[in-house]
Amino acid sequence: MFFLLTLPFRIIFGLLFGILLLPFALLAAPFALLLIPLLLLKMAIRAAVLVFVLPFVLLAVVLGLGVAFVAVALALLTPLLPFAAIAFVIWVIMRASQPAVRV
Repeated sequence: MFFLLTLPFRIIFGLLFGILLLPFALLAAPFALLLIPLLLLKMAIRAAVLVFVLPFVLLAVVLGLGVAFVAVALALLTPLLPFAAIAFVIWVIMRASQPAVRV
């Protein structure tokens, strides 16, 4: 609401200072052209760093997803451990009680 209340003042002052500072902006335009090679160099360095770092980032992401998958699987399967232990005991008892088959 405050933004809407001050909107006319922002428009008036924005236009006023925009017109007052226009000569300085026109004088600074040629100097801005001198920055283009530096911006290209910055982009090239960032691209080189990206090419070097990206495999490590992808490896970390894959390892992180693997650890997260194992953690979720353990969290979901941990409540089933008592049933698995009972099933293992029953299996051992049944295996020990079976007669040996001779051929």
